[in-house]
Amino acid sequence: MTAENRRLDENYNRTKNWKRWGPFLSERQWGTVREDYSEQGNAWSDFPHDHARSRAYRWGEDGLLGWTDRQCRLCFSVALWNGRDPILKERLYGLTGPEGNHGEDVKECYYYLDSTPTHSYAKAVYRYPHAEYPYQQLQKENQHRGLNDPEFEIADTGVFDENRFFDVQVEYAKKDDNDILIRITATNHGPEEADLWVLPTLWFRNTWVWECKHEGCSLKPRLQLEGTSRVKTTHETLPDFNCDFGEHPDQRDRPLLFTENETNFESLYHKPNSSAYVKDAFHRWVIDNETEAVNPAQMGTKAAAVYHLSIPAGESQVITVRLTQQDQQVEESLGSDFDQTFTQRIAEADEYYESIIPQDVDAEQRMISRQAYAGLLWSKQFYHYIVKEWLEGDDEIAPPSEQRKKGRNHQWEHLYARDVISMPDKWEYPWFAAWDLAFHMIPMARIDAQFAKKQLLLLLREWYMHPNGQLPAYEYAFYDVNPPVHAWACLRVYRITGSEGNRDHKFLARAFQRLLLNFTWWVNRIDDNGDNIFAGGFLGLDNIGVFDRTKGLPEGAKLEQADGTSWMAFYCSTMLSIALELAQKDAAYAEMASKFLDHYVRISEAMNSMDGTGLWDQTDQFYFDHLHVDGESHPLKVRSLVGLLPLIAVETFDGDLINQFPDFRRKLDWFLKYRHDLVNHINFAQCDDGKLRMLLSIPSEERLKRVVSVMLDETEFLSPYGIRSLSKMHETHPFELSIRGKHHQVSYNPGESDSWMFGGNSNWRGPVWFPINYLLIESLQEYHKFYGDSFQVECPTGSGNWMNLDQASKEIARRLVRLFQKPDPQQSRPGMKRGIVSKTDPLWQDNLLFHEYFHGDTGEGLGASHQTGWTALVASCIDMLHKK
Repeated sequence: MTAENRRLDENYNRTKNWKRWGPFLSERQWGTVREDYSEQGNAWSDFPHDHARSRAYRWGEDGLLGWTDRQCRLCFSVALWNGRDPILKERLYGLTGPEGNHGEDVKECYYYLDSTPTHSYAKAVYRYPHAEYPYQQLQKENQHRGLNDPEFEIADTGVFDENRFFDVQVEYAKKDDNDILIRITATNHGPEEADLWVLPTLWFRNTWVWECKHEGCSLKPRLQLEGTSRVKTTHETLPDFNCDFGEHPDQRDRPLLFTENETNFESLYHKPNSSAYVKDAFHRWVIDNETEAVNPAQMGTKAAAVYHLSIPAGESQVITVRLTQQDQQVEESLGSDFDQTFTQRIAEADEYYESIIPQDVDAEQRMISRQAYAGLLWSKQFYHYIVKEWLEGDDEIAPPSEQRKKGRNHQWEHLYARDVISMPDKWEYPWFAAWDLAFHMIPMARIDAQFAKKQLLLLLREWYMHPNGQLPAYEYAFYDVNPPVHAWACLRVYRITGSEGNRDHKFLARAFQRLLLNFTWWVNRIDDNGDNIFAGGFLGLDNIGVFDRTKGLPEGAKLEQADGTSWMAFYCSTMLSIALELAQKDAAYAEMASKFLDHYVRISEAMNSMDGTGLWDQTDQFYFDHLHVDGESHPLKVRSLVGLLPLIAVETFDGDLINQFPDFRRKLDWFLKYRHDLVNHINFAQCDDGKLRMLLSIPSEERLKRVVSVMLDETEFLSPYGIRSLSKMHETHPFELSIRGKHHQVSYNPGESDSWMFGGNSNWRGPVWFPINYLLIESLQEYHKFYGDSFQVECPTGSGNWMNLDQASKEIARRLVRLFQKPDPQQSRPGMKRGIVSKTDPLWQDNLLFHEYFHGDTGEGLGASHQTGWTALVASCIDMLHKK
């Protein structure tokens, strides 16, 4: 057992509180739904970036590579100034949805480099130019660009040329659970000496000015100077802490500033301030030389030390800070044990990942895995949103309009979120998304099993799940429909986190009971006609279809979705597997397995019907959506992931397991004897390992071969970097449809979106997306369990290279990993082509980004640049490739 394993055990046994502190601070709180109190619900314009330095947040905090406790009471981050910028750099800047030519987009360079699960050690770096930060240039240039133009990135402005930038590396190490050591290393990579102001900043989240409900009733906390370098903290619900700021590296003066974390009403709204000292005081002190902006009494709720550094070319300077619970205080808080603690925690982090990452993984892939896990762990965030209170507003500070009370999320008044949650991206998506989170927990389960289980159960709890059984999608629209992948994630995490015979049945049983409610909601809400063909609306794939599913179809039209129906079959087969797993401890679950078997075979049959109502097209040998309008049925012959998703609804079951449950076996035998029309998708065979197995599958063996052949065709779906979301065939043969005089078209677009459907910032018409690729990989492996080596496919199609389905799945995984690997010393990593200055410099190549999706031809990273949630699945792919 490693030292980190022991910390995890101590945390979950509650003998130590190792997870009280971590990188739970958002990268963006401004522009979020939670902070939006506008009449029209326009979050971006109601709380813009320009307000963030002066306006107190209501529901959270943000900062630069920051740190906070798990209730976001006491926060720490770094503020910077290069002597040229118009504002103090306290948070990340980016374009809002209306400003960017492809939707919202962060315009900064920062990298998550390391973290252990308890955050006993964590490291990240922010890249800060010597030149004035190009706020106006980024905004104006992107506004001039259209959907067919690339985004204009900060590297495109030239501010990083000749390496004229600082790397500000922030490291955290825990000496004990309430003893945090902070090391800030500023490195000047430029050719000349350059000045940098660094402000390590400590503050309390404002919980004292709002109406007295869940927060706002407590005493106002306080930070106060003690001596010349120590700030003492007092908070009603936290222990008292000492924050010690180290000496200036050059022994120069290092002033300590104090103010209040309260809104500057005078600056923003031309109204009197409630406090003489307000949130933007440090900005005014540093940049505008307003010495009177800070509190001379050296107390308040926000404090910072100011280090003015002059750093020679190629050199670094180090600033140290330590936050320690007062009753744990050591004599020399920044003495000899400071660097020793860092050395020890770094060695323990290395030891931990040596135990996680397979031994035969080479140095290149090991670095990829390590940074993928780091991004996954850094993307945890304190998320606070009590919908009922948000709708009612705070009458004295942020009164809402009556119209807003019936607007966004008003039917989710039960939702009470006040938790640390895994986020898709803490800048672009600083709010949970139900299906993203499910995928996050697959790699998370390898490094922190208990956290993975708790996250999955969290969204199933009554203060998240709607009383009708729906899971909340994401904060912009909790009522939207994400693909039902939660059950799959619960089952996978259950299997990953325990060996057979030693698994957490209690976790799986708790999840199953709640998933039953969600499954019932799906059946009652999405299958409108009761024909087992589903029309789920959004379903996560954004603009993949002909129509914008969030805005409805032509009047009177009905869309039967191959993806919606496949997702439901997938849900059924997963619930069936869970029920049989739980039945091994409690036979009563076998009756539920019978229910899901019934659902599954009926959905499978409906999808494959040959009477014209099914979704299989005999001519094209592919699955398509069907549109029913004006008395006619139109197969929407778009070759997309919609037609590949039927592959994922597959499960194999050992015959011996089935025979353990007589009730389930009787139900199965009844189907086999009396309902020949429904059992074309239940097969039994003696498999290669000698075991009798049952296969549940939507496509027959012949149809499986046809679909897999298309999927593995490099002129269609198979990219050098995984499976594309739309066939490349549509590049020269777009799909076109005219309905009631209106023309619709879907064509292959391997990069960023060329339409404003879903805001224009994600695209499913050609790029490679990790989550669906991972599900397809798993499905091929499941088919291989049943069909064995005798089922051979050409990979790539037409190459003459034949392999079994397990080998084909690994080839897809290998191509996904290739996104992050350097082809040769003179070339960029494919996924790192965007926003870089050099193809060869390790400064630009070895600090990795894990994008939301990837160009279908070149592999260039696109969309959110830090979506290490589901793109951390690359670590799972690396594990898979090295599995013995």
